[in-house]
Amino acid sequence: MKVVIMGCGRVGAQLAMLLDADGHSVTVLDVNADSFRRLPPDFGGSALLGNGIDEEALRRAGIEEADAFIAVTQGDNRNVMAAQIAKHIFNVPKVICRIYDPLRRDIYETLGIDAISPTTVFARLLKEKLET
Repeated sequence: MKVVIMGCGRVGAQLAMLLDADGHSVTVLDVNADSFRRLPPDFGGSALLGNGIDEEALRRAGIEEADAFIAVTQGDNRNVMAAQIAKHIFNVPKVICRIYDPLRRDIYETLGIDAISPTTVFARLLKEKLET
């Protein structure tokens, strides 16, 4: 599977490493070149400097051939914008974005964007731990 990940923070880098280790073709896109230091030395994918809401940067990252696009920057607005571009302009089959605000997540889901709120996920995990 060819995957483009926007954001090379802890989550983006970890996901890139896991997918690369499983043999997927991975391209990581970030606006900050220092972010790529989070990738392991044996990372077999590509790391490109660029903004995921810029169509030309997405093309350089291979979005036109991508099977999946994942947006995991710190910004909800940028994540959802990039996800919409990937889904509606480039017709990427699987698009997922991280949305910190649980209320926004519900709205984006109604727009057809597969959104995950780590705020909600972590709160549920804490509740489960508390109750066991």
